[in-house]
Amino acid sequence: MKIQIIPPLKVFGLGTILLLVLFMVHLTQGQANLDLATVIEAVFSPNDTADHNIVRYLRLPRATLGILAGAALGMAGTVLQTITRNPLASPATLGINAGAYLAVTLAVIFLPGLFSISPTLIALVGGLLAAILAYAIAGAVRATPLRLTLAGVAVSLALSAMTATLQLIYENETSDLFFWGAGSLVQIDWSRVYYATPRIAISTILLLGMARALDVLSLGEEVARSLGSKIQFTRAFSTLLAVFLAAIVVSISGPIGFVGLVAPHLVKLMGCRKHRLLLLGAALWGAIMLIGADLIAQRLTTNLNDLPTGSVTALIGAPFLIWLASTSKQLGGDTPAVSTQQQTSSRHFSYPVLLFSLLGVLLIVAIVGVLLGNRAIGFNQLIDLLSGNETALSQTVILNLRLPRLLVAMVAGSTLAVSGLLLQGVVRNPLAGPEIVGVTSGAGLGAMIVLVLVPNATPESLSFAAMLGAVTAFGCVYLLSWKKGVLPARLALVGIAVSAFCSAGINVLVVLAKLRVAQAIVWLSGSTYARQWDELWRLLILPVLLLPIVWLFARRLDVLALGEDVPRTLGMSLQRVRAAVIAIAVILSAAAVSTVGTISFVGLIAPHAGRLLVGYRHRQLVPVVAILGAILVSLADVVGRVAIAPREIPSGLVTAMIGTPYFLWLILVKQAK
Repeated sequence: MKIQIIPPLKVFGLGTILLLVLFMVHLTQGQANLDLATVIEAVFSPNDTADHNIVRYLRLPRATLGILAGAALGMAGTVLQTITRNPLASPATLGINAGAYLAVTLAVIFLPGLFSISPTLIALVGGLLAAILAYAIAGAVRATPLRLTLAGVAVSLALSAMTATLQLIYENETSDLFFWGAGSLVQIDWSRVYYATPRIAISTILLLGMARALDVLSLGEEVARSLGSKIQFTRAFSTLLAVFLAAIVVSISGPIGFVGLVAPHLVKLMGCRKHRLLLLGAALWGAIMLIGADLIAQRLTTNLNDLPTGSVTALIGAPFLIWLASTSKQLGGDTPAVSTQQQTSSRHFSYPVLLFSLLGVLLIVAIVGVLLGNRAIGFNQLIDLLSGNETALSQTVILNLRLPRLLVAMVAGSTLAVSGLLLQGVVRNPLAGPEIVGVTSGAGLGAMIVLVLVPNATPESLSFAAMLGAVTAFGCVYLLSWKKGVLPARLALVGIAVSAFCSAGINVLVVLAKLRVAQAIVWLSGSTYARQWDELWRLLILPVLLLPIVWLFARRLDVLALGEDVPRTLGMSLQRVRAAVIAIAVILSAAAVSTVGTISFVGLIAPHAGRLLVGYRHRQLVPVVAILGAILVSLADVVGRVAIAPREIPSGLVTAMIGTPYFLWLILVKQAK
């Protein structure tokens, strides 16, 4: 990464001029067509007219809040990157935004009085807990930039799924949170500006007072200790201030991503290295970035539908992350070869016994799934159906409604689980999965485009669009990751960026196309609702063809997990094998997502559980992981049907609710060892 040394006077002088220009242009944007002269008059010589009131009570607070929020995020990202020694650290990539958003959602539903009194405190607690969780999952002080980023993404997925579940169950109480949750600067008065200004100002003063300690810490722990620096205090207090700044932003404008990632790097690229300049520069350029993004959002706004500013920052920031992944030498390179082998088998029984036991569990889940629902079916009615003495009711409920959706859930779960296993093997990181390489969000974007263009689209066209979106998204990831070959670390980081870009596109479409929030959440969260036999047959084609090939690839996957050198020594064409395995994984996950929507966590959890049961040999892993995936999604289908009957919770949200505690338990066991 080349650094262009620019004198501080130019960094701040040109930045200030640019910010002022954007600020004035920003004030002219909106539904009311106001020229610059009217805006200037409203600011400096106001009258009690409609145009002047629009400027003073709608546009000025919005622009001012954009400056405050952008500055806060820029400083928070700077501190987090220094403390974690991770160039990818930011409130979004460490899960802070997702944790704060979940805490705010919980408070709005269950403690609205407390939220109205202290929204920042609630967001602070949620963000801090999420950051601690991501840091612990990544291995604490042993965390590499890639591991910490993947851990942050995993935590964000889990917490976002919980938030979406709450929004679905408590749709009335959280009706305003979907738009706000995408990051919005819309204001109707100065109250949030008055609330945020003193808190951000005090935090800025405290961080500037910590600037010298942060300079010393950036030299490394050993140097910092030799200079007498209080490392633990510097880390703890600076992190608290960074999370506090992010919490303020979440409480006043919702979670806004990428500003905290991009702004510090822009200032570093200009040659600033001392933290006093870094903090102030990141604040300035963070404000510029957010005001600019909000300006674009307003230009793209149609009628009365405001485009979320957070979606625009993601559309701007995702390409920057791709560039950063391609150029930075500080990302920790490849992941260790042992990353997917560190869990050895803990079973004390034979492999066939384990396999039949898992099949037995799957059968039990299937029987329960057939019997339970809005209308309970007795076990004797199931026996009658199997013996040919069924009633019309049992035949309709079991054969036409419950059985096909249950089988779809099983097949989708198996394909997603095996896809996750393959991707973890290629990336050599146990936190990788279909969500990481753009497949899930790409499929979601493809389906949303069809829903917007053809509101009454057939399920077949929706599935085809999702498949096309998934393959296209991963094609972009692979091409953008190519640089004399594809390194797993670069592939994962570019995948995260493309996923963020697609997710932002989904938010834009949901808002601008006036899609019903609940309808969008249901599909984007993954649902097996009303799946029929024809959808099962279509879904079966690719897994039936590809899963045997995966099993035949098992030995190559074992060798691939040993690192870069061993496969080359054995004469394996590393790039070809990786490309083939990735292609199979993408096609499998795309097939599942195109049928049941964006179900997350299956490709993350099932491989973990499989390694815990049978070790890391893929010939044994593939069948076990496939069965575990089928169990997880079919169980999620059953729970989603009966938990809040007659309403349903999408299976994807249930898998996250089931998978999160299990995932945390796995991490605790791993850390204890």
